[in-house]
Amino acid sequence: MPAIKTTLRRLAMPGIVALAMTTAGFSYADSVRTIKIATAAESKPLSWGAIGVEPQGYEPDVLKAVNAKLPQYKFVMEGAADLAQETGLVTGKYDMVSGGYYKAPARSKQFLIPDSPIGASLMKIYSRKDSNINGMKDLAGKKIVPVTAGGGVYKFVTQWQKENPSDEVTIKASSAGIPYPDRLKEVQSGKYDALILPSNLGEQTVIDNQKLAIKASEPVSINNTYVMIHKSDENKALNDDVNKALKELKDDGTLDKLSQKWFGEDVVRYMK
Repeated sequence: MPAIKTTLRRLAMPGIVALAMTTAGFSYADSVRTIKIATAAESKPLSWGAIGVEPQGYEPDVLKAVNAKLPQYKFVMEGAADLAQETGLVTGKYDMVSGGYYKAPARSKQFLIPDSPIGASLMKIYSRKDSNINGMKDLAGKKIVPVTAGGGVYKFVTQWQKENPSDEVTIKASSAGIPYPDRLKEVQSGKYDALILPSNLGEQTVIDNQKLAIKASEPVSINNTYVMIHKSDENKALNDDVNKALKELKDDGTLDKLSQKWFGEDVVRYMK
C-alpha cells in the first residue's frame, strides 16, 4: 500500500502543478508577447501586402528571421501606408514599423530605433542607356522626374545642390503619386532625362521585365534603413532584443542571402 500511495502522489503532482498554474492564471502563452508590426504596403520587393494579407518581401523575411531568434515574442505583421505607419507608431497602435526608414534626429527622439540596421537604401540614377548620365554632376541642366515633396529623394537632391552650388541640378516636388514603373517609362520615352530613386523598390525587375533600355548608376547616396519601435519602458527590452538579433543575422550571412533573393544584389556590404 505505501508503494501504491507514493505512485499515486507522483502521478498527481503534474496535475496539481497544472491546476495551480491555471488557478494563478498563468500559461505558456501568457509569457509570449504579441508584437504588432506595420510594414510598407506597396514597395515591392522591399515589402508589400495590404491589410489582411500577409506581407511579402525583404523586410518581412528579415522580421520573420528576427522572430525566430526571439521566441518570447510573436510578430504579427500587416501592410500599411507610410503615414498610417508613423501615426500608428506614435499612438501605440503598432509596436514596430518597417518601410525603408532612415534614422533622423527627430525620429530618434520620438521612437526607439535599434543600432543595427535592417538594410541599406542605395540611391541611384536611372537614365537611358545611350545617355552620358553616370553621376549627380551629369544631371546639371537635365529634366529630372519630379519626386514627393519633403521625401528622401527631394531632401537628398536639395542638400546635394547646397553642397555643390556650381552644378545646377533642379528637381521639382510633386504630389502626383505616379507609380515608379510609369516614371521609368517616361524616362524611356524621353519625357524626362533621369529618375532618382532608392534601388530597393524593384526598378531592375521592371526594367528587365519590360525590356526597357534603362541603366542604373552606381549609388549616389547610401543610407542605412531601420525598424522603429514605439517608445515606452516596456519596449526597451524589445529594442535591445531586436538589435541583437539583427546584428546576428548580418554576421551569419542571413541578411546577405535575403538581399540577393529580393534585390538581386548585395546591399549588406553598404551597411555601415
